[in-house]
Amino acid sequence: MGWMKHTAVGVVVAALLAGAGAAVYVQSAMPTLDGRLPVVGLHSPVEVLRDTADVTHIRAQSPQDAWFALGWVHAQERTWQLEFNRRVMHGTLSEVFGPATLDTDKLMRALDIRGTARRQYQGLPPYAQEALQRYSAGIAAYHRNRPNALSPEFHVLGVRPGGADSEPWSPEDSVGWALMMALDLGGNWGNEFARLSMAQTLDTDRLWQLMPPYPGEPPAATADLAALYRSLGVYRAAADKSANAAAVPNTAVAPAAGWLTRQVAQGMQAWAQDVAAQAGTNEGKGSNNWVVAGSRTRSGKPLLANDPHLGLSAPAIWYFAGLQAPAGKAADGTHVGAIDAVGATLPGLPFVVLGRTPTVAWGFTNTGPDVQDLYLEQINPANPAEYRTPDGWAAFEQRTETIRVKGQPDTVVTLRRTRHGPVLSDAQKSHTDVLDLSRHVIALRWSALDADNQTVLAGLQTNQARTVDELFQAFAHYHSPMQSVVAADVQGRIRMKAVGRVPLRHADNDIRGVAPSPGWDARYDWQGWLAYADTPEDDGSKGWIATANQRITAPDYPHYLTQDWALPYRYDRIAERLEATPLHDHQSMRDLHADITSLAARRLLPHLQRTASDHPLAAAAQAQLQGFDGVMDAQRAAPLIFAAWVDELTRGLIVPKVGEARFKATYGKRDYRAGLEGMLERNDVWWCGEQGCGAASSAALARALDRLQAAYGSDPAAWRWGDAHPARSVHRPFGNVPALARHFDVNVPSHGDSYTVNVGQYNPGEASGPFVNRHAASLRAVYDLADPEQSRFIYQTGQSGLVFSPRYRDMARTWADTGYRPLQREPRFWSHELLLQPAR
Repeated sequence: MGWMKHTAVGVVVAALLAGAGAAVYVQSAMPTLDGRLPVVGLHSPVEVLRDTADVTHIRAQSPQDAWFALGWVHAQERTWQLEFNRRVMHGTLSEVFGPATLDTDKLMRALDIRGTARRQYQGLPPYAQEALQRYSAGIAAYHRNRPNALSPEFHVLGVRPGGADSEPWSPEDSVGWALMMALDLGGNWGNEFARLSMAQTLDTDRLWQLMPPYPGEPPAATADLAALYRSLGVYRAAADKSANAAAVPNTAVAPAAGWLTRQVAQGMQAWAQDVAAQAGTNEGKGSNNWVVAGSRTRSGKPLLANDPHLGLSAPAIWYFAGLQAPAGKAADGTHVGAIDAVGATLPGLPFVVLGRTPTVAWGFTNTGPDVQDLYLEQINPANPAEYRTPDGWAAFEQRTETIRVKGQPDTVVTLRRTRHGPVLSDAQKSHTDVLDLSRHVIALRWSALDADNQTVLAGLQTNQARTVDELFQAFAHYHSPMQSVVAADVQGRIRMKAVGRVPLRHADNDIRGVAPSPGWDARYDWQGWLAYADTPEDDGSKGWIATANQRITAPDYPHYLTQDWALPYRYDRIAERLEATPLHDHQSMRDLHADITSLAARRLLPHLQRTASDHPLAAAAQAQLQGFDGVMDAQRAAPLIFAAWVDELTRGLIVPKVGEARFKATYGKRDYRAGLEGMLERNDVWWCGEQGCGAASSAALARALDRLQAAYGSDPAAWRWGDAHPARSVHRPFGNVPALARHFDVNVPSHGDSYTVNVGQYNPGEASGPFVNRHAASLRAVYDLADPEQSRFIYQTGQSGLVFSPRYRDMARTWADTGYRPLQREPRFWSHELLLQPAR
């Protein structure tokens, strides 16, 4: 009964099967990993082999069967993940969760993810369409003759894969999931709207103090934003707030049958609110990658490392697999090259996203260019069905969407579109709180929604690359979101190039996309696209290349990409460590992945260490800070004291100037660290008050110590950063139910902060667990081009999406300890061998 010791989910089993036999159910839900299974739709037998690192290897006799088998395996291991993700992008969560998720559904319908995916799919070449068709056919084949019981999520929530759809996953859904990844990584519309909101109470100079441009640069916008918005009358009058708030649809959780159902719905409401708040921001959505040339390694061949930072989830976003198939022909006769790749796949897509082939490896970080612009669309006062354009008034495109809501009548929404794109004001409550929607609404121009987006095609072709040059030829098709790709091959070549689509802006554009622009002024329209040949790149001439979401362009680079680069602390630390070691090896790569020195903490730490306070615990707290040098060690008290002080100081300086509601709407979702640094270093009395920043710091420390004493006791020496900062991989939806979260979530102690290489990003605006690590290395990988079979990987949960399985969380401790598992194409031993055979 080891499964019971591994994960005590008796409460769920009891709710599921009330007397039917939990052990029988658990065994029936376990995936079939060995033996032979007939599968309708296969053309030839396919081997599905698991190695001792639990990487799944698919060996097929044609590319079509490889894509099909990967769909089958994803359905086998991650059925609920596919179902939940499909409902997110379709905007059909409310069918299952009721009104709690209605706002999320409205946003997805407004963006028209499903319709956009359909149009982009039609633009793919036939061979790419066939790949997606075969992948979705593999998912359908698994469910048609499902050899295992469904996972508990389906039983508890009373749903089946695919819901009302005829197929559980369609080819267009794979395109849609690529769009969802672009939405998660490739946007800044949230920052634009935050600047609009803050400009209601701050003048433009103060706005740039609160949300500064990249260090050493002037603001990209030369317009006086605050004066512009006030002159246009975009803001809602304070007297209108209560009346308008009453007009907002009520999405409170309706009474539902059963305690568990109510708990899930309430938890999903909190999740949905967070989705709406985070939408359109790439704040903190970073990653690290670096590649070291053979001239700087002990082996004489390159080493490449990557750790993409994403929201932690259980199961993880990734599924590690290898695909091998000989060259063949597509249905239209097109030649399809041999597939041979191993690495991280995304359930929903039929290829290795991050990994290696036999001779080339690659890694991503988010470049973060400004590919989303918000436009203020002026409504015709004589006809609210029209908006202003450079050529006069034009009619909104309108469509209605019907959203089925569990336990309530259907909700019918009218959604509008302008020449720029979807009207977000029809779906986002924050617009109601800030704007006078009778005069202006906000529309979104986003590159990823264009019909020529062929990111999926690029992904398929990377799995056939054999050299760095071939890899970047494949990435020429890549569209969204732009990624800084580092690559290396066995010949010793290394390179970095930013791949993806970036708009060009008019020379007279004095806002440059950093805040909403008047939609009727043609100078704010995009002017075309940056050519692939002109995107940033680095040939590795200095012996190494690294990117960590910092500015990757030289001062003389002629094209504007963004001013919203991530602060350069992680990059600076990576560069420091790479330069400090003459010759690198696996151990130095691991040591760098494990680095928990926060250069950001070091910058602010002197202000804390000289802060005087008469708080009873101040002396003991300062004793813990002695010798603290910004190493965010989970076993120490100093990082916790520092983080709590920064949190209280940020609140204390900003809330009085922008208001509690506006601060709460943005804090934790926007990074105010650079603004705080500037306030302290200037001793800015406008922000800090007439007594100066020292007094504000003292008051913040007292508040921080009160909080920590209430939470962790009266002995600062016993406080631990790790107690407040566990890495939490959250299950959807059961991670939102306290009674179930401890079984379905995966929690491990963690080091670091938002600015360490071993990142541990937390959301201080989160009422429940403000220092919990929710956004970290979603995987780590090291690729050795001297002997690619010595490559390594890890991620934070496990391969299985079934909570009962010992494979659900078996990588968590190794991940927390910065360990790895082998990532091999040709492992010596197999732990499981399954043969899928065509059913006759």
